[in-house]
Amino acid sequence: MRRRGFITLVGGTILRWRLATTFFAGVLSVTPPATGYSEEPKKPIHIGVISFAEPGLRTHLDQSLIQGLREKGYVEGGNLIIEWRYADGDRGRVPQVAKDLAGMKLDAIVATCTPTTRVMAAAAPKTPIIMAGVSDPVGQGLIASYRNPGGNITGTASQFEDLAAKMFQLLHETVPNAGSIAVLFNPSNPVHKVFLRDIEAATQRLGLKLATFPISHPDHIDTAFDGIRSAGANAVMVLPDDSYLFNLRRRIIEKLAGAKLPSIFGLREAVEDGGLMSYGESLSRSHFRAAYFVDHIVRGTTPADLPVEQPTKFELVINLKTAKALGLTLPSGLLSIVDEVIE
Repeated sequence: MRRRGFITLVGGTILRWRLATTFFAGVLSVTPPATGYSEEPKKPIHIGVISFAEPGLRTHLDQSLIQGLREKGYVEGGNLIIEWRYADGDRGRVPQVAKDLAGMKLDAIVATCTPTTRVMAAAAPKTPIIMAGVSDPVGQGLIASYRNPGGNITGTASQFEDLAAKMFQLLHETVPNAGSIAVLFNPSNPVHKVFLRDIEAATQRLGLKLATFPISHPDHIDTAFDGIRSAGANAVMVLPDDSYLFNLRRRIIEKLAGAKLPSIFGLREAVEDGGLMSYGESLSRSHFRAAYFVDHIVRGTTPADLPVEQPTKFELVINLKTAKALGLTLPSGLLSIVDEVIE
């Protein structure tokens, strides 16, 4: 795939909203703590990584973490040992995988989504746990606050919970004639309750119909698309989900292509796999930044003293090939602010 970026131009409804979003997103930029940061460890550091997804669906994220660690001076096979554990998209495997890592007395554990963070925290209450892009960790009770997380959890947080209205606006401006919008969500993701509330309010303001479809099993994808067809939905939102829907994204995209439905996701990986567009933060960046926390923890800083980072940039990514296949003419205002086009 060949990619090219567009220069941001001033003007248009979407741009005015985007500037406001960028201002809101740049909330925290963490500076190194003044205390507890010592010289490089003399022995190899030993960390774990726990993931809900299948390995093949997140290779780029693992590589981002490795690159971040390399830039901090840690090389796997040299002064770094990593225990990689994957639940392969099976919720039932997460507790066993977490128990496995908890018994290893590791220096730190990187948890790559909300479910793995929650289960890992229960399994290893004294081991430093580093989140990699977890949604609303304060609201979910994982940390006390972003600046003073407390306990044994720190890392990078997402702001997925704040994106519903923005994602809806982008989809509506891309498909203005859509009279009914379908939403695929993960019922076990507490942040999706906030999403659905905001989307429902937006559709009511515009006089549009809304059809929601929970996905908690792979078989639910076929059921959802039968329902989308019956509801006469013209466009689909797939809510950002760092675990289950991320793992099922390729199956969802295949169904979207078959139904010739435009879509928006919260994660760029879906656009790279053939979805129409996405708006959200970079999970690769979150995993890269997790290395910062590993470095500080193995040098002696406690998680409670490491403020949690929030994203400073949201990306709008569009798959031009998919747009052409759908027969869509993309609004000029949209193209003027897109961060990346996949051709």
